[in-house]
Amino acid sequence: MKVLLVDDHALFRVGLATLLKAWGLEVVGQAGNGKEAIERARELRPDLIFMDINMPAPSGLEATRAIKAELPDIKVVILTVSDDEQDLFEAIKSGAEGYLLKNLKEDEFADLVSRVARGEPVMSPGLAKKLLQEFARLRQEKHGPQEAAGLTERERDLLEHLARGATNKEIAGALYISENTVNYHMKNILSKLHLRNRAQVVAWAVEHGLYPGPAR
Repeated sequence: MKVLLVDDHALFRVGLATLLKAWGLEVVGQAGNGKEAIERARELRPDLIFMDINMPAPSGLEATRAIKAELPDIKVVILTVSDDEQDLFEAIKSGAEGYLLKNLKEDEFADLVSRVARGEPVMSPGLAKKLLQEFARLRQEKHGPQEAAGLTERERDLLEHLARGATNKEIAGALYISENTVNYHMKNILSKLHLRNRAQVVAWAVEHGLYPGPAR
């Protein structure tokens, strides 16, 4: 997997690059601000970008929006010190596949990076709960759940598991289907809902009442 690192602290980029290379990832470039991030993304076409938020203009969120609009196949994961809820919500709405805090332990970060490589959305512990609570609040402000945009019953079942944070393997096991079939359903869901990635699908599921609450 080819990775681009975007952060205005050069020493942090060097340390992160060393760690990722040790795990077998190819760090193809680095950038120190949003403008450089957009230019490097166009030039290098990485598979994944680790993006800081608070950088010289444009910000990491603005750069994320620009990159996802032009190069939607590139995965962008926010890697920041900010646990601000508004930054989290804006990052997901901007198309980011994940939101990680820099205070993660090495083993936690390694696990989350492996999930990104498998195409799964990732989020630091505790932040997923904030996201679900916010969309649950938005759902309560509506008059009631809307129609599920032509989704099949199987697709709605898959959405419920996805909204609970299940991996593709876990979803496949719960629904007695293969992981390839899960991927097939995900592509159909993204197409029907006109969404960019799994993180946005989770947000949509919660907002439209397909996430009834935490599993008990």
